Amino acid sequence: MRIGIVCYPTYGGSGVLATELGKALADKGHMVHFITYQQPVRLNAFHANIYYHEVQVPTYPLFDFPPYESALSSTMVDVILNQQLDLLHVHYAIPHASTAYLAKQIVSKQGRTVPFITTLHGTDITLVGKDKTYAPVVTFSINESDAITAVSNNLREETYKSFQIEKEIEVIYNFVDIERFKRREKELLHFRNAIAPNGEKILLHVSNFRKVKRVPDVVKIFQMVREKVPAKLLLVGDGPDRPAIESMCRDLHLCGDIRFVGKQEQLEDVMSIADLFVLPSEYESFGLAALEAMAAEVPVISSNAGGLPEVNIHGKTGYLSPVGDVDSMAEHATKLLLDDNLLAAMRKGALEQAQRFHIDNIIPQYEALYEEVMNRALESVDK
Repeated sequence: MRIGIVCYPTYGGSGVLATELGKALADKGHMVHFITYQQPVRLNAFHANIYYHEVQVPTYPLFDFPPYESALSSTMVDVILNQQLDLLHVHYAIPHASTAYLAKQIVSKQGRTVPFITTLHGTDITLVGKDKTYAPVVTFSINESDAITAVSNNLREETYKSFQIEKEIEVIYNFVDIERFKRREKELLHFRNAIAPNGEKILLHVSNFRKVKRVPDVVKIFQMVREKVPAKLLLVGDGPDRPAIESMCRDLHLCGDIRFVGKQEQLEDVMSIADLFVLPSEYESFGLAALEAMAAEVPVISSNAGGLPEVNIHGKTGYLSPVGDVDSMAEHATKLLLDDNLLAAMRKGALEQAQRFHIDNIIPQYEALYEEVMNRALESVDK
């Protein structure tokens, strides 16, 4: 198939998932065309079946805000017609679903029928999409999609609750490449020794440092754990809350045991040396970073918000606590880190759970959906 993938190219979960999906489809022989305003961060190697089309947004004095949506739709039209795309798969509803609808209407005037699939990822529904500024367009464009998928059952139900959706939403979970995240602690012993030279336990958090991630809770949890267990904390990522978190660490005199390592493309190396992953988010539609940690045999301490209970199984892969209950999360973390047998059991459970979301199990679900959508489009043309 010739597949157009539209996504945000940044470090967020939707961009990561879209890029990894495209790479996996290309490995299976499909022609994949990425359409976005800059090269996706995980699209970092040449592949014969992958093409990248950059959206050029012209600037004019008349425009206070460059019209990205119009430029994106025009680029979609160009790629559809010149690359003979079979379908579009857009990730994150805003603005990708509405621009895909517009592109579909434009090419239909030239005799081309190109269906589009919208995958909902989280904040496009639970936060941004609910804003009355966007809600009518989000509702319309989702309903005009030829198929709709969500990355968790929780997100599916949230979408039905928040919008007047007239179509079936299929749940296709996020996925992980188990081989990529296979734990390599022995190979990376030098890395671990550099972080924890005296054998301290290593806690890890990965996010975009926004309010919804509750990174101050991570620091509070670490402070309580550190009182009972020699430990270090790695904070991976960047974002608007980072300066405040750095200030908080200084005020608590924790700087010697906390490292801010910024954005990291080789997350598998960081995951391989961690003992515990901490994700106390206000909301997660799925929790892709937690899944990647579990694939590296790292148990997860998380909130029970959103789709996290579908990923992190309480008492098997880690522990769940109510949002904001840092005492409970710290207690669970301390319990795990002080009991090597329990930690080993949780590591095994984490890997077993991650296997459910193996990329080889999920990609065929997307391929089947593509075939179904294309067949429906052909049938409608015949009629």
